[in-house]
Amino acid sequence: MIYAVKQSALALGAADLVRPKSLLAAPRISILPSICAAKNSNIQLSTRKPLSLPSLEGLGFPSVVKPRGLGFKREAFEADRSENIEISHQEARSAAGQKLRIGIYFATWWALNVVFNIYNKKVLNAFPYPWLTSTLSLATGSLMMLVSWATGIAEAPETDFEFWKALAPVAVAHTIGHVAATVSMSKVAVSFTHIIKSGEPAFSVLVSRLLLGETFPLPVYLSLVPIIGGCALAAVTELNFNMTGFVGAMISNLAFVFRNIFSKKGMKGKSVGGMNYYACLSILSLLILTPFAIAIEGPQMWTAGWQKALSQIGPHFVWWVAAQSVFYHLYNQVSYMSLDEISPLTFSIGNTMKRISVIVSSIIIFHTPVQPVNALGAAIAILGTFLYSQAKQ
Repeated sequence: MIYAVKQSALALGAADLVRPKSLLAAPRISILPSICAAKNSNIQLSTRKPLSLPSLEGLGFPSVVKPRGLGFKREAFEADRSENIEISHQEARSAAGQKLRIGIYFATWWALNVVFNIYNKKVLNAFPYPWLTSTLSLATGSLMMLVSWATGIAEAPETDFEFWKALAPVAVAHTIGHVAATVSMSKVAVSFTHIIKSGEPAFSVLVSRLLLGETFPLPVYLSLVPIIGGCALAAVTELNFNMTGFVGAMISNLAFVFRNIFSKKGMKGKSVGGMNYYACLSILSLLILTPFAIAIEGPQMWTAGWQKALSQIGPHFVWWVAAQSVFYHLYNQVSYMSLDEISPLTFSIGNTMKRISVIVSSIIIFHTPVQPVNALGAAIAILGTFLYSQAKQ
């Protein structure tokens, strides 16, 4: 490489570049004296080697006199880069941990729901008293949470009168929806009840549009067509159709829609977590349901039905009742805990997949006869529910 350097540019010494004021009296030292001695200012220096400057220490300057902003910038850059890499790794681990936690929530939620529906149907087949069965489910969950709060296993929520006032309409709707679904499953197959309950999005859109004045994009309304059509096809082709079971599932859909609406309105700004929120909801629902259960069915009917179930099933019947009560609370508790971690859209998709698992497992376990047309209607309704969740996004 050839460099052309003019005398005027190279006549500057290193002291002129970096010398502090305290060293002004030091003798002027030229880096290239041969060039400085040249008389002709137009003379040029050519070399085959790159031009390099000697170190400042070699010229007699103290080692502390260094150009500012060279090595320090490099060290700072390397420190920032390593810190960014460490932060990105932490964020990646945090995201992976959250996905794993959500996956565990979903798997637990679906498994608990399947187990609950199986034991609930077994209990209702042997003990056809849905009001008492619903009451026992709420009572078991309420007792579990009260014990957890008293023993310190779970931290008790900080509530006030306004909290319970806002929770009251939610509890009323939850109670109606819970009892109606249990009545439905006492009359028809579990799969049929859940097929009809997959039509809940249609009720949600209609109620929000008619009562709240909300509008939705066209894809949302179009997604209701397969939901309604699939549910209607499944209902018409159901071999063991029962009007009480059908109406109970429809009332449950409507009640849970109102529960969601009241919950959104009443729980804004509240700091109660998902687990404790559902615990409080269970306690208040139990207080609402108990007097109605006693008035509609009564202890005399319960006693006669209990003795009959024990004589037919044996001690296993007590285990069935306990299992369906415990698993009911657990699956609902996990679902509310999932809401703290995921978006409503993801929850809606998970709820759709949950219904598929319940329908398929109940058909296999209870050997429910299903016609091809009935299965087609169920598939169309569930597909419509999935399309609705996507359109709502």
